[in-house]
Amino acid sequence: MEQIVAAVTDMVSEKKLRVGTKMPSVRQFAKWYCVSTFTVVEAYDRLITHGVLSSRRSSGYFVARTESPKPLPAQIGSHALPLTEIDTLTPDLYSGMSESLPVGTGWLPPEWYGEATILDAVRQAMRMPSSRLRGYGHARGFPALCQHLASTLSEDLFAVEPNQILLTHGATHAFDLILRTLTKPGDCVFVEDPGYGNLVALIRHHACIPVGIPRGEQGLDFEVLQAHAATDKPKLMFVNTVLQNPLGTSLTHAQTHRLLAIAEQFDFWIVEDDIYRELAAGSDPSLAAMDGLRRVIRVGSFSKTLSPALRVGSISASTSLMPEIARVKMLAGLTTSEINERAAYHALTCGSYRRMLERLKIRLDAARERTLSNLGDLGLTPLAKPRGGMFVSAGWQQTPNAECCGKSIADLALQSDILLAPDEFFTITNTDSIWFRFNVAYSDSPLLSDFLRNISERLITAGTLQQ
Repeated sequence: MEQIVAAVTDMVSEKKLRVGTKMPSVRQFAKWYCVSTFTVVEAYDRLITHGVLSSRRSSGYFVARTESPKPLPAQIGSHALPLTEIDTLTPDLYSGMSESLPVGTGWLPPEWYGEATILDAVRQAMRMPSSRLRGYGHARGFPALCQHLASTLSEDLFAVEPNQILLTHGATHAFDLILRTLTKPGDCVFVEDPGYGNLVALIRHHACIPVGIPRGEQGLDFEVLQAHAATDKPKLMFVNTVLQNPLGTSLTHAQTHRLLAIAEQFDFWIVEDDIYRELAAGSDPSLAAMDGLRRVIRVGSFSKTLSPALRVGSISASTSLMPEIARVKMLAGLTTSEINERAAYHALTCGSYRRMLERLKIRLDAARERTLSNLGDLGLTPLAKPRGGMFVSAGWQQTPNAECCGKSIADLALQSDILLAPDEFFTITNTDSIWFRFNVAYSDSPLLSDFLRNISERLITAGTLQQ
């Protein structure tokens, strides 16, 4: 690594490499000079730190626009890691346009969903009557889709009427509407810890106070929940009942009954984040079904089973609460896209949807087992054994520090064209290990294996990780 840094610095100083010259990619450099990609990443990072090179997201590395490279210090700690450039709202984690390996993302390859079915549904939606182009659409969403959701929910989970359903721009929009409707600044809101990272930021954006309730392989920590409920007087709590993000675990029937009892005792709402329901076992519990939408508000989405590009989600709530949520939806943005909702309706009602869903679950099961095996071979330990779904969370059982943490490793991964989602994205409290959420659809990759192996070897050598 030191030889690479010195050689590039000399070439820039002697103007053999001109300002603005694009450097070889990490993989090209490693291949040409028979070194590991990790070595090249570290060398490039050193050169960026000292002004010799600059990096441009999705474009590569370039000779920095400075006439005299900064002198390099005699020695730098061998285990120093650069600051992270990734956070929970990094666009590449959502856009699907990045060329980086999307290991930390929450979407699946289009061919896994059944892209022909979805494209056909979009074409069907575009044939909507011209008369429907005059207005904004219904405030609660495309009526035929609301009716279909009411029918399928009533058949599979619990009795619900179409007027108890409101369509949204995905689950995050649903969370926002619920917070707007039910909370005011200063209210306490419970979330799972670890849990969906963007939700915490959204709660804080509404000037509410998020409180993390520990969740592990065995479920929620009800002793902590009971204690916080008694002292913090929460307004509501967000819960993934099945295939929780990021752990992939599900609550038991006994745990859901206990959760409902605590909510009843301390009088707070439960928002059931149910977007993974169709990937779960039919016997898994449903808070909305147990409660009958008295105290539970159910949020659904089709991002995981159709396509996140459709941006169609739903809220199911009591008839007394729904008019106010609909009013808030209109205040915040009038309506949602009827074209998107029509596309979702056509996809859901076509004869191939159920078969497509079964194929997806089989494919996810196989990919998840491969991911668990591969990560185990690389020395990473899973936080929990997922019961299904698309995520595995795993890492090293070592305490993070200022020089070595999930975010710093994720930043290194960016330089190797890998998008990782570190533990800091999902937790409120400090973690006692270094871990990542892996999307199983993209984790069976030699590029990822090489990176994790090199990280492990480097940190063991530096003494920050134990063998």
